[in-house]
Amino acid sequence: MLRGVVLIGLAAVFWGTTGSVTTILIARADAEPFLIGAARMWVAALVLVTGAKLIGAGPTRAARALPHCLAMGACMAIYQAAYFSAVALTGIAVTALIAICSAPLMIATLAAAALGERLTRRTGTALVLGVIGTALLIATPPTTTAPAPRFLIGVALALAAGLAYAVYVVIAKAAVAQANSLAVTAVTFAAAAVLTLPFLAWTHAPLTQAAQGWPWLLYLGAIATAGAYALYTLGLRHVPASVAGVVTLLEPLTATLLGVWMFAERLGPAGLVGALLLFAAIWLTLPRAETATRPG
Repeated sequence: MLRGVVLIGLAAVFWGTTGSVTTILIARADAEPFLIGAARMWVAALVLVTGAKLIGAGPTRAARALPHCLAMGACMAIYQAAYFSAVALTGIAVTALIAICSAPLMIATLAAAALGERLTRRTGTALVLGVIGTALLIATPPTTTAPAPRFLIGVALALAAGLAYAVYVVIAKAAVAQANSLAVTAVTFAAAAVLTLPFLAWTHAPLTQAAQGWPWLLYLGAIATAGAYALYTLGLRHVPASVAGVVTLLEPLTATLLGVWMFAERLGPAGLVGALLLFAAIWLTLPRAETATRPG
């Protein structure tokens, strides 16, 4: 189990760099969110498919889990569309708060219903601490001036993003039990890349944006997406989906620490408490000493 926690933790750290890189992309290349979402899916798909073929885990190795892969690809495309649309309506902070905090709760609920996973007291405590810690870490006083209907639509879209991610995790947990994890991830992102093509219809001069921001788009797709999801899917073989949901809360912690370091953002008292709660939640997901030496 420890191996799975470490792999998923590394994936979450890579995901946590996305916000900082996106900020740089928007500032230096004037990149639009939909272009970023589509480009990262295409780069990730190319890297994953190539990597899978090189190590003998081509798409055919995912044949038994093909329906799962297609469903996961749809979830990933829906997540991109819902999340970035929510950002446009409610802002980054509110969207992140709702999507990131709701996802672990949804994962635990869906995993119990679809996979028969039992939520232990230890994992349940970690889940509660993690959600509260994340809320404290990234919550900001509401400053939006958007009309109420517009704001409510944004909230609904943020919840839809959280649900899409939760469904992805639960399906992925079932898929990796049937087929090679890297092959599953490669096919999933190939499907997601195709499904994000319509995003470009709402993007101004996508080729120009891609040309100006290609180094950061390459990082987002190859490292923060392809590499991270490959690690995550492999880690899912070793931990329950509910535990994975808690460990991925390292993402907002990483994003916040990078914001403090790179952009001189301030972490107030509530943020410090939130960070400590997140560390406590992650610690609770680690296997106990008496079980840490047991295989798998």
